Amino acid sequence: MTAANEPLIRLENVSKVFYTDQVETHALANVHLGIRSGEFVAIAGPSGCGKSTLLSVLGLLDSPTGGEYRLAGTPVQGLSTTERARIRNREIGFIFQSFNLIGDLTVFENVELPLTYRGMPSAERRRRVEEALERVQMSHRNGHYPAQLSGGQQQRVAVARAIAGTPAVLLADEPTGNLDSANATAVMELLRDLHGQGSTLVMVTHDPRFASFAGRQVHLFDGQVVEDGATAGEPQGVSA
Repeated sequence: MTAANEPLIRLENVSKVFYTDQVETHALANVHLGIRSGEFVAIAGPSGCGKSTLLSVLGLLDSPTGGEYRLAGTPVQGLSTTERARIRNREIGFIFQSFNLIGDLTVFENVELPLTYRGMPSAERRRRVEEALERVQMSHRNGHYPAQLSGGQQQRVAVARAIAGTPAVLLADEPTGNLDSANATAVMELLRDLHGQGSTLVMVTHDPRFASFAGRQVHLFDGQVVEDGATAGEPQGVSA
């Protein structure tokens, strides 16, 4: 359990180095970052600055080369592969740019799948899936397949899959990257609504229009945090 004064996510002096053909690539360098429960944080910066690497570390998809990462007060380095997988399934909801839906499963089955891996009883799975689809306004499509949906609808299903397990944090990697402007704005408004309902969100984006939806922006450059502060004003491109 997270102590009252302990951020949900804390990175201390985190670095990530990739080694290829005797060349060292420093993707992250001396990153210090704390994110509290209930925050909506956008990680922004140019291509190649380390945004996606940072999100992979936060999501336990990759391990830092140095430093410490604590999630809900627990150090994650040294955890076994099984323990990391369990935390990803129960504590972290992922929203990807490419949706990552399974084509031969229905909308309902896509949202249900991570809950099945938990060994959750069928009745509880159904209740959670129905609630998640209702929250993203996709209940009427629960029997459809991904190919029968628009890009915006597929991303809404991906969001439902991420929130059905009531994770501690939602991690979104360029969630608008494959969407047109109208659908992108609709998905961002959905994420903002989820934050308003209490969800903790960390979103990677290169687009300042969508970074402005977050309450806080962390800017990376060459793997380092160069700016960290509250977002000023209303989201750009959104009618009052």
